[in-house]
Amino acid sequence: MKVIKSSKEAIEEAARIIKQGGVVVYPTESFYGLGADATNEEAIRKVFKIKKRKENNPILLIIGELTMLSDLVKEIPLPARLLIEKLWPGPLTIVFWAKEEVLSVLHAGTGKIGVRLSANPVARAISKLSEVPITGTSANISGTPPCRTASEVMSQLKGVDLVLDAGKLESSLPSTVIDVTESPFKLIRKGLISEEKIRECLKGEVYA
Repeated sequence: MKVIKSSKEAIEEAARIIKQGGVVVYPTESFYGLGADATNEEAIRKVFKIKKRKENNPILLIIGELTMLSDLVKEIPLPARLLIEKLWPGPLTIVFWAKEEVLSVLHAGTGKIGVRLSANPVARAISKLSEVPITGTSANISGTPPCRTASEVMSQLKGVDLVLDAGKLESSLPSTVIDVTESPFKLIRKGLISEEKIRECLKGEVYA
């Protein structure tokens, strides 16, 4: 496992590894994430193996720029557009209906995919430079607390190709997750963006 300080050169190396089917650990606005090419099924299965995660548990994605979203989702309903306008880039994961091209291993057969345009510039840059959405699951063994330092990651995970060390991440909460595939729309996971902020952004749109 190679560990390097986060830098422009490190980000470029991370993108190269992802393009080659490898797995990297990178900082997000919440915790360290485990990144692989979300269009490469073999790479995604490496992520499951490294995390010891059951494959019936979907994995969310991080995109490097908003234009990537249209390749992943069937539609962007009005409430999602409002949230994107106000809260992206940011720690908000939005669950959409996935296009048929999205690998089923990512959504565990649910047909839904969670996507985030991260507020962390390193996370965005890795996806943008590798030219693919990347997996955004936390870099830890499933069922254990998320990692906020590179040393915590290294003590848990085996089989990662590169760790970008951005120091200690200060968040104590994950990204907020909202599902816009149903009406009323549902808050799936509380996180860094408050429920009150989401309601304010939705401007009276139906919300559970």
